[in-house]
Amino acid sequence: MAKSFYITTTLPYVNAPLHMGHALEFVRADTIARYKKLVGYDVFFNTGTDEHGVKIYNKTKEAGQDPQVFVDAGFETFRGQLKMFGVSDDVHFIRTTDKNHEAGAQEFWRKVAENGYIYKDKYEAKYCVGCESEKTDSDLDENGECPEHPGRPLETISEENYFFKYSAFTDKLTEFYDKNPNFVVPEFRFNEMKNFVKSGLQDFSISRLKSKMPWGIPVPDDPEHVMYVWFDALTNYINTLDWINNKEQFEKYWTRGNPTQYCGKDNTRFQGAMWQAMLMAGGFPNSHQIVVNGFVTADGGVKMSKTLGNVVDPRGIVEEYSTDALRYFLLREISSFEDSPFTIERFKDAYNSGLANGLGNLVSRVMTMAVNYGVIWKDYLGENEIAENFHGYPGVWDSAYNSFDLKKVMDNLWENFDESVGALNVYIQNTEPYKKIKTDEAQAKKDIAFVLSHLLRFAHQLEPLLPETAKKIQRLVIENKKPKEPLFLRKD
Repeated sequence: MAKSFYITTTLPYVNAPLHMGHALEFVRADTIARYKKLVGYDVFFNTGTDEHGVKIYNKTKEAGQDPQVFVDAGFETFRGQLKMFGVSDDVHFIRTTDKNHEAGAQEFWRKVAENGYIYKDKYEAKYCVGCESEKTDSDLDENGECPEHPGRPLETISEENYFFKYSAFTDKLTEFYDKNPNFVVPEFRFNEMKNFVKSGLQDFSISRLKSKMPWGIPVPDDPEHVMYVWFDALTNYINTLDWINNKEQFEKYWTRGNPTQYCGKDNTRFQGAMWQAMLMAGGFPNSHQIVVNGFVTADGGVKMSKTLGNVVDPRGIVEEYSTDALRYFLLREISSFEDSPFTIERFKDAYNSGLANGLGNLVSRVMTMAVNYGVIWKDYLGENEIAENFHGYPGVWDSAYNSFDLKKVMDNLWENFDESVGALNVYIQNTEPYKKIKTDEAQAKKDIAFVLSHLLRFAHQLEPLLPETAKKIQRLVIENKKPKEPLFLRKD
């Protein structure tokens, strides 16, 4: 029986198209999911949309639309963008307006309440609608504004709400972190999380008055309140498994599937502390790992902003270059964990050097020789070598993939391994089969077959990263054809 593995992205709001940071998260999670499938795991890959809360409600009022109509359109936009990013067709979608999610969130609330971790009290706080979270003075910049949403006034909320006893989990989370030293990747983000929790956790509001903000999941047994958007949305990670009605599926993927969650660094506290405390409060197993991305910035590390005019839209990149061109840059040119800039200039340079002049030129060169000289790769290798080259997956990949260092995986494929783009180009330069064919035809054909077999192995290893390109290379090698056009056209 195949081992199970569960991976999820965070759920973006549906009030705007996905930006480059979203693209990074979805491409990386998709790559891990594809890799796990390739090495034999039964994978449950979860994603979806967060459709409740003040931010969405205000947008619907501005647009003069019914909230459900608004979020339905937003979900279709989201699903279309995921296809643009090359996300696998067998991904599981959940929406926080789904009936099964609503039922799961309410039942989760009941379990937490029964365990004594929910109470009612007066709520007064400064609140950032952009973040959908309350802010203490220490969270604000020198202008008294949220640093993530400068120029947007904070709201002051004062009402009676339900609260979650977050403060009861300071010691419990600290003990959990000590027992799970690789819980948050990378380590420096884990250290930030541990320091945050050790400083002491504060109870937080988990409901809103329906009379003021009706767009949310009703609180069980209290029709005057709806759930706070974060408490509602976080439960999607288990609601997608239908934990109430399908215990077997929940056990398979959550309890035994090493549930892994990707997020951006601004989401770490929600995923690594808040959600883990909620799971403990409900009596559920904790997540296995939280993987934290840095930000995709503009040139010089400046935050991308429509106001500053430095935003690069991932949709435009895909339309002009291709899905795999976008995936290549995000996986190889963006740091696995630190902030990294995305500019058109950087993208174009990487595209031309790594794809057009690098991989694309190599494939064209090799397949032209193979077809012109009548070389079929498997005719020059034994059966064991064929199996190894086509199906083999070197164990060294595990360490890079399991540490979520996808930039290292890409660098290995382009530079460091025997079947890398760089190594195969060097092999051709050193053996010169295009010259040797005139003096030693047998050896020249064997050299070409060697490169062909390694190119096929390269394509196999490329499948989780650039899936469409991998398929194209495999077809060319197996069918012994020259590419009708370059895999990647050079852009001047």
